Amino acid sequence: MTERSDAAAAAIRHHYDVGNDFYRLWLDSSLSYSCALRETPGDTLEVAQANKLRHHLDAVDARTAGAVLDIGCGWGAILRELSQSRGVGRSVGLTLSDEQADYVRAQEYPGVEVRVEDWLNYRPDTTFDGIISIGAFEHFARPDDPAEQKIRVYREFFTHCRQWLNPTGALSLQTIAYANMTAAQADPFMQQDIFPDAELPTLAEIAAAAEGLFEITAVTTGRLDYAWTCAEWARRLRTERAAATELVGPEVVARYLRYLTLSAMGFRMGKLTLLRLVMRPYPDGFFGAGGESA
Repeated sequence: MTERSDAAAAAIRHHYDVGNDFYRLWLDSSLSYSCALRETPGDTLEVAQANKLRHHLDAVDARTAGAVLDIGCGWGAILRELSQSRGVGRSVGLTLSDEQADYVRAQEYPGVEVRVEDWLNYRPDTTFDGIISIGAFEHFARPDDPAEQKIRVYREFFTHCRQWLNPTGALSLQTIAYANMTAAQADPFMQQDIFPDAELPTLAEIAAAAEGLFEITAVTTGRLDYAWTCAEWARRLRTERAAATELVGPEVVARYLRYLTLSAMGFRMGKLTLLRLVMRPYPDGFFGAGGESA
């Protein structure tokens, strides 16, 4: 798995290490770089991103949690809420981006540890009451993986999560997924220029990978939320185009505007979807969970 881990790290750095100042121009103040959750048509991007954070924190019952793991922690929006709003004593964030890790560490959130480490290599010395993963799942499989290999990779992730969770804990997962399209129909621009070595799951692949390990207790979709989020990011980036160009150059700005516009279109057309899943571990000793059937 070392080659897979190295490829994922290189892909993450290709995209996220463009520079914190660039992303700060067009993301909301929390630097949440994932689908927002609109609860009313009048929600601003800031409000909708706060709704999204609350959804995942509530899904793992963060107010009663002693320790929470954030896989793919980004610039630390969840970690900040865990530390400052939910009173969680210990939070660990995993990222593959040095720029993101440096940013989170500089905030000095009480009880927060951030690690530049792939989940494949992470070996915690304690278990967690909740695990949150927003926007990382898309980077686990590779474009040339057949469905069977994708499911094996996803199942390894769920196996690790189940081992890391307390028996009464929960996993809150958010990921983009293929909807009314196949991997073969994916735009090569997105796969080569924006998210190299990334591959989206399908809901069926996620369910197959989790079988016997996790009970999927809730599934919601946010396809139109993500169309709106990408369109809002593009609008904000166009507004800040001069400043962005000065930071990263005209080619990068044009590439991001194209990617955000295509993404909004893909979600709006139903080619892509956004899945939010809440999952709870099955007890030991049953099929798939403990090795032997009861």
